[in-house]
Amino acid sequence: MAATPTAPQPLNRDNATDFGDFARNEDEEGDIEELAEPWHKYATKETPHVFYPICLGEVLNKRYLVEHKIGFGGFSTVWMAYDLQDKKDVALKVMSLGEWGETEIRMQDEIIQNVQDTSHLVTYLATFILPGNVGYHRVLVLPLMGPSLCYLTMRNMSVATRMSAAKQLLVALGNLHRAGIIHRDLNERNCMWGMAPLHNLSRSAKYKVLGRPLKEIIPNINNLWKQGELVQPLNVPSDLRIDKFYLGDFGLAMKLGSPVSQCGYPPMEFCSPDRLHNKGLTVACDMWSYMVIFSVLYLGFPPFPSFLKGGIISGIVRSMGPLPKEWNGLYTHPKGLDSWYDQSQTTDPKHDLASTIAYYRPDSNPTERKHVLSIMTRIFTYCPEKRLTATELLQDPSFKAIMNKYGC
Repeated sequence: MAATPTAPQPLNRDNATDFGDFARNEDEEGDIEELAEPWHKYATKETPHVFYPICLGEVLNKRYLVEHKIGFGGFSTVWMAYDLQDKKDVALKVMSLGEWGETEIRMQDEIIQNVQDTSHLVTYLATFILPGNVGYHRVLVLPLMGPSLCYLTMRNMSVATRMSAAKQLLVALGNLHRAGIIHRDLNERNCMWGMAPLHNLSRSAKYKVLGRPLKEIIPNINNLWKQGELVQPLNVPSDLRIDKFYLGDFGLAMKLGSPVSQCGYPPMEFCSPDRLHNKGLTVACDMWSYMVIFSVLYLGFPPFPSFLKGGIISGIVRSMGPLPKEWNGLYTHPKGLDSWYDQSQTTDPKHDLASTIAYYRPDSNPTERKHVLSIMTRIFTYCPEKRLTATELLQDPSFKAIMNKYGC
């Protein structure tokens, strides 16, 4: 558990006009644009799902003072704000124009009402509407979370901390599934650690901890209806991270058996091959995505390479052998390869799951590797019906052995 990094400072010591620094040259502008959302997401002529322009220092809904940038997704930007009413920091997920905001609200309401334990799920605290120039933008007020899952976040973490995150995530997913809800977008950006509170710090003290915002006026759009800024996202230091792990972002979530309200996939590296062949949506799709995340947490790297010709599917086939031949012609993306379905192919023993585990975790003993291989092969199977559910995996002897080894 992390401690507050500096002593509390009264909020009235803040400089009312200090909300970061504007880029001073092209190099700094390049640094911003490398990590911020694409500028064209604010251009109504470029996309129907236009973003809402925001400047640091704005007060939204007469209550939320925008102080920093957290990140962005395909259909939203996420900002750190100070709730002037409740005197605490929150995250504001500002949805793009369109139906995405209402869809996520409906699913979050479904989760809040029907999932018995939401303690590891990031659900909204409040919601409001921002009028845009051609419609409105839904805003979800969320608890302020820590860093999402990525190599830079994990590189100095113990395996025990990472395995604790894997177990917490599986518990959260099992709670969703028992309520008949599929997440459909399980990936590293939607999984995150908690963060020690900062609301007792002044804004200047927060900037010392999280980094001063570097920003620029949204470029390349003439006559933008409202001023907005591209802002380099904040950086959560390791001493602020707490070990509680969360699952969020329910924009693609759906009730089992209901019509698909939003089309979409997780990033290809996390998407099950059956789903990429139109084999239907079940909890088994989430379980494949979960096992990719488990592998990232255990190995430190994804289990399948994506750099081969044909992308991630070629990496899966190299490790697991050919896809079912009856799937040929059903691939949902362009440039599928006939070789994926060639039943004369065999797995590459230098790149199968056992070799991958041994390569990335040479410190593990043979018994541990055997357990991890058992865990992976119970989920990494082309047949969705053969994959364990979250509840079954939690009770699996090999999963329990690994969790016991690392004190989880």
